[in-house]
Amino acid sequence: MASTFFFRAVASDGKVRTGSLTGEDDKIIARELRKQGLTPIYVGVAPKSAGFEIKLPSFGGGRRRDVLFFTQELSTLLNSGVPLDRALSITAELTERAGFRSIVLDVLRVLKGGRSFADSLATHPQHFSELYVNMVRAGEASGSLAVIFERLSEFERTRDDLRNYIISSMIYPALLAAVGLSSVVLLLTFVVPRFATIFSDPAMKIPLPTKILLEASAIVKAYWLYTTIALTAIVVAFRAYIQTAAGRMWWDGARLKLPLLGDALLKAETARFARAMGTLVAHTVPLVQSIGIAGGTLNNKMIAAALVGVAQGVKRGEGIATPLRKAACFPPLAAHLLTVGEETGRLDTMFTRMADIYETDTRASIKRFTAIFEPVVILVMGVLIGSLILSMLLAITSINDVQI
Repeated sequence: MASTFFFRAVASDGKVRTGSLTGEDDKIIARELRKQGLTPIYVGVAPKSAGFEIKLPSFGGGRRRDVLFFTQELSTLLNSGVPLDRALSITAELTERAGFRSIVLDVLRVLKGGRSFADSLATHPQHFSELYVNMVRAGEASGSLAVIFERLSEFERTRDDLRNYIISSMIYPALLAAVGLSSVVLLLTFVVPRFATIFSDPAMKIPLPTKILLEASAIVKAYWLYTTIALTAIVVAFRAYIQTAAGRMWWDGARLKLPLLGDALLKAETARFARAMGTLVAHTVPLVQSIGIAGGTLNNKMIAAALVGVAQGVKRGEGIATPLRKAACFPPLAAHLLTVGEETGRLDTMFTRMADIYETDTRASIKRFTAIFEPVVILVMGVLIGSLILSMLLAITSINDVQI
């Protein structure tokens, strides 16, 4: 009876590989690992992790992480001299997620059917972007597929690191705001109404802050259902609007104008564009085509639309720095750096340098935003909750004065 065995093995490059294979016994698994060019260290039951482990949601998305691991594994195998079809088979076995494993196997099936590797990857556009496919196509044409995957691995890792930094930096402020708002709603709907019965006597004099608190509590308690429905409808309508072309353009433009956060978003898009361009230009993808592909990787459609004019300027022979300066879609430093790159003939190096600069600036901008946003949220929530507690204390003091 076949069973699934966990293995740990050393590849020809000296790196440790782990994964699982299905077979009759551990000897058959070890034999299969040796056929794959791996030296088995351990084959057996998967080791249990010590202690209690809490799995947090992967805010970066499993799909992007699958592509990152796939690229890294394939880069290592190809640079070790493993043939492409064999490398894909090994990568499929090392893939932990069954869904993505089926995609890798399907890519291998299409490849064995006679199509190029780039065309095989293009059959799954939801996982492999246009930039990814074009880079692989350039690697196949130049015979440097191993080098291309090494560069793609660096590109995917850098982009994933920046994305994870932005998301992890925003989790705490968002959680802080949600907890504070929930506390206010809880006080108004459950705690304050208990005090309302104490002041049911119309002859009793109620302090003004307490009166305002009771009125606010009554409104929230009476209209919370209608308010929830209205807010839900507004959110749904807003999301539907920003799915349209005009709505998305307006929303992307509005986000860039936000204080502090807009600057961070612009720098993040600049870094993403520069990283993609550096990867493409370094491997002889035509400049106009590179701009179109890199523009497709951007999240902000307003910036992506401005790049159409930049591509037209390149077609007219103006270079890239001048049209980029005219479009004013990126910070001014970007055009200056590219001017130097054009003059020195090292445009790919300057794009990479530009990506490094703006990735660092993005982290600094996000850090500044959270450094200001967190104390502001704490201050606002502290004032709100403190006002509620003070109003209740005034109510209790007024009751004691009446009893005396």
